[in-house]
Amino acid sequence: MNLPNRLTLFRVVLIPFFVFFLLAPYFPGSGNYIAAAVFVAASVTDFLDGYIARKYELVTNFGKFMDPLADKLLVCSALVCLVELSRIAAWIVIIIIAREFIISGFRLIAAESGVVIAASYWGKFKTTFQILMVIVLILDLPGRAFQLAGAALTWISLALTVVSLADYLIKNWQILKDKGE
Repeated sequence: MNLPNRLTLFRVVLIPFFVFFLLAPYFPGSGNYIAAAVFVAASVTDFLDGYIARKYELVTNFGKFMDPLADKLLVCSALVCLVELSRIAAWIVIIIIAREFIISGFRLIAAESGVVIAASYWGKFKTTFQILMVIVLILDLPGRAFQLAGAALTWISLALTVVSLADYLIKNWQILKDKGE
């Protein structure tokens, strides 16, 4: 197993630790910071595994499948925890998770036709803003400016979620149309 794939698996392994530190009542005052550090470390592995895989031509089918799955697991786990902590509205999380299911299903349909749908720039922007939003919401620091930053990142993430979904569907509609005939 190559280094990018190990980093992807490491990201998945970090998820239960992240959830534990964020939700467990054993770390009053420090749990958010530990959880944020674990989330940031996991997010950095997302950047590193892709960079290393492309730079050193270590792209594998395992990586093509597991990397986006690991990303979805990490972000969705964080969002569900943040709903539990009343830091984000459940309806926003439902829209974000629904988008991930729709795109994953769409990619499966495309794969049956031998088409690989690469991540778009809108999808990359969405992921970046979601990661920033999650970090700010995990930290839950006091102060009006920080609260406004969290709200702004949430709305931007939601907008990019919808825009990136529309972008995927518009650009690749023919694949679905062909499969339906």
